[in-house]
Amino acid sequence: MPLGSFSPHSPQTQAIAVLFGGILIVCGTIFLVVAGLVGYGLLGKTRSSWAQSLRPGRIETVWTATALAIVTAIFIASVRAMALIDAPKEDASGRTPDLAITGHQWWWDARYPNGAVAVSEIHIPAGRRLLARIGSADVIHDFWVPQLARKMDAVPGRSGYIWLEADAPGTYQGVCSEFCGAQHARMHLLVIAESEAEYAAWLRRQAEPARTPPPALYERRCAGCHTDPAKGPDLTHVAGRRTLGAALSENTPANLALWIAKPQSVKPGNRMPDQRLSNDEVGALAGYLGSLQ
Repeated sequence: MPLGSFSPHSPQTQAIAVLFGGILIVCGTIFLVVAGLVGYGLLGKTRSSWAQSLRPGRIETVWTATALAIVTAIFIASVRAMALIDAPKEDASGRTPDLAITGHQWWWDARYPNGAVAVSEIHIPAGRRLLARIGSADVIHDFWVPQLARKMDAVPGRSGYIWLEADAPGTYQGVCSEFCGAQHARMHLLVIAESEAEYAAWLRRQAEPARTPPPALYERRCAGCHTDPAKGPDLTHVAGRRTLGAALSENTPANLALWIAKPQSVKPGNRMPDQRLSNDEVGALAGYLGSLQ
């Protein structure tokens, strides 16, 4: 996965990349100067003509002033970058979040004001900045899409805020970057940036109820958890997603059936138990869920 510092796709990560590159150049220059002076001293030429021309204490003043100027420049550049990157709290700005992103063990969901719900595949309009509220339903997670936004801790009972923006349509990979349990390394997500028209159509479609009424088997075996976001992800439009299990596997009929039949073999430790379903029950549930576009 490309690192945001080297492949930025938003004004926020562009600011981070510029700051990172500038500091890298400064640190590299300092290293070369110090290494050169050390090498010069090792060769026995410890008192150069320019050093001899300085009165006692002058060289210390030069080095101190230079270090102070460098630190001041880095501080100013960092403050300017932070002003561009940081998003306001909703109560401070008067703006309500455009979406609320919540971390779970081990998946993400995003909820939009019109009622649309996305699970581990967050859609945004390309070229427009959205205010996202970040939270957690269980333990501390960390939301990070390196090419689009800085890291933001997802802490139970508290909210963090970030700008989520992409400068061009595309699919951007994200991760949880705070250890949160056995499947932390498999807690991925996708941010899908698309045109305004495509985003509006997706948002409208995701807010609609399932077109196919749930069978009794689904109501008995699945609905109790998958209608409660504290227990399991929303499955209303599961067939329209590209992946399963927080971007763990491609969303194919075979992978969906395997997840239904043996979820602990796919992602050990997740909260979905093996229900010992018959082959016919697995087939019926997979067929129903596969119809939920």
